[in-house]
Amino acid sequence: MKRIVIFASGSGTNAENLIKFFHNRDNVSVIQVLTNNPYAKVLDRCKKLKVSALSFNRIAFTKTDDVLNILKTSNPDLIVLAGFLWKFPENILNEFPNKVINVHPALLPKYGGKGMYGMHVHEAVVKNNEPETGITIHYVNEHYDEGAIIFQAKCEVLAKDKAEDVAEKIHELEMEHFPKVVEKLLFSEKTKTYND
Repeated sequence: MKRIVIFASGSGTNAENLIKFFHNRDNVSVIQVLTNNPYAKVLDRCKKLKVSALSFNRIAFTKTDDVLNILKTSNPDLIVLAGFLWKFPENILNEFPNKVINVHPALLPKYGGKGMYGMHVHEAVVKNNEPETGITIHYVNEHYDEGAIIFQAKCEVLAKDKAEDVAEKIHELEMEHFPKVVEKLLFSEKTKTYND
């Protein structure tokens, strides 16, 4: 049984999509969701979906081994960041090398880095008249959005598109591709990156 732990900070649509994708599977399970936001909607989603969920604060995450120890106990095959906004600490990355991945709402290396998340990304894409944007699923390292790229999917940005329109297109790409990429990563022993 492959085990997934998800980190999320907000509404949790990607987390819910992953949980539902792997629901009733005998070879993969989302065993836990962790959040840095005690008021995140993802906690409500987890309650409805009957998935264990915990919130933690910055001290537990960056100054102590509290979150690391939770992960050691859970022993995940993959740690999936789904709308998680804090930089990941090195103690966790060192303990789980090449086992932490993230989905970013742009085609990295464009529109990555500190402060580039959610609508900030889509507004920048529209402002700069980009002809296309997309999602990037990548490994997480000690720097924001700089880990090795695993997968990218693109969509067109039309001249009439507002940031909200772009957000909708990105959300569709995430819903379609993220669970499939997670599944392939869990079961591909030799290849660490791939494209459809």
